[in-house]
Amino acid sequence: CDGNLSASQLQGWRTSEGMTMAVCSVGLGSFINSAISQAKLDQFNNNMNAFRTAGLKAIVRFSYSSDTSGTDANLTRIRAHMDQLKPYLEKHKDVIAVVHAGFIGGWGEWAYSQNFGNLGSLSSQNWADRKAVADKMLEVTPVERMVQLRVPDFKIRFAGSTPLSASEAYTGTAKARLAHHNDCFLASSNDWGTYTNTATEYPFLQAETTHLAMGGETCNYAPPRSDCPTALKELAMFHYSYLSNGYHQTVLNAFKNQGCYEEIKQRLGYRYVLQNGSYSTSAKPGGSMAVNFTVQNKGWASNYNTRDVELVLRNTSTGGLYRFKLNADPRKWLPGQNVTVSQNVTLPA
Repeated sequence: CDGNLSASQLQGWRTSEGMTMAVCSVGLGSFINSAISQAKLDQFNNNMNAFRTAGLKAIVRFSYSSDTSGTDANLTRIRAHMDQLKPYLEKHKDVIAVVHAGFIGGWGEWAYSQNFGNLGSLSSQNWADRKAVADKMLEVTPVERMVQLRVPDFKIRFAGSTPLSASEAYTGTAKARLAHHNDCFLASSNDWGTYTNTATEYPFLQAETTHLAMGGETCNYAPPRSDCPTALKELAMFHYSYLSNGYHQTVLNAFKNQGCYEEIKQRLGYRYVLQNGSYSTSAKPGGSMAVNFTVQNKGWASNYNTRDVELVLRNTSTGGLYRFKLNADPRKWLPGQNVTVSQNVTLPA
């Protein structure tokens, strides 16, 4: 998203590669000591419009550098930049799938930072400042969208070590909106510093991602951890909704050569499969129509953003459509579960 995207380019990804999501990474390195220019804000606005026209969703991230120098802005400047971005995030929330916490350090991944310390040697002030960035990101991101943190320890420090429960999920609180991404999936025994203690963080992340967005990318080939058996196990365990198809190619090629790439493509996110259904065979205008069906989610994740479930009736002569919202929340159609929707719909007079 540092260039000018065209809707046709994005549409090409969708039609030729079946891609429905893309990372929109916005570099703000030119504005470390100033406000974001209107030209840069306009570019982001236009790129989001291109996403909408193409029918894709954006995974949005802002950062100041793309190297290990840790070049970034200070907390005051970051807050000001977030305030500038807030109306654009609100305006385009319909095409934003999720937002990365971003801003801090190289690639916005919170590891190396000139203003917020380096991961592994953080002071109490560094931690306070990092939490302030996360809090501000939650404030400027529409409440309907989640903010993904780079490592589980950040969530534990900011919101506690008790995983998000089903009753807490989707309530709009910080705990219910702070989600996860791993951009060094399968890279080493601790995924290059993603985990500090897998004995506690694995079960924490497994429980959390039942109700939160999870995604990422691979960054290093480290067999046998990087091979299909571990990949399939952990993609399922941590309920992955997306995985980069651009990096790291050695890992992705191993998936292809070992035969699990197609399964990964099919099972990332949700995959609803109709098990059975029964419906009224006749109904009168203004009368009632019974709808009963069961679906199974054969994907690895639930749908983390609000979506309506609709019954659509189509006039086979005119093509006219009639839509009826059903009393169902697909965010709660969890992986491996059968869910039955049963409702009587009142037809138009």
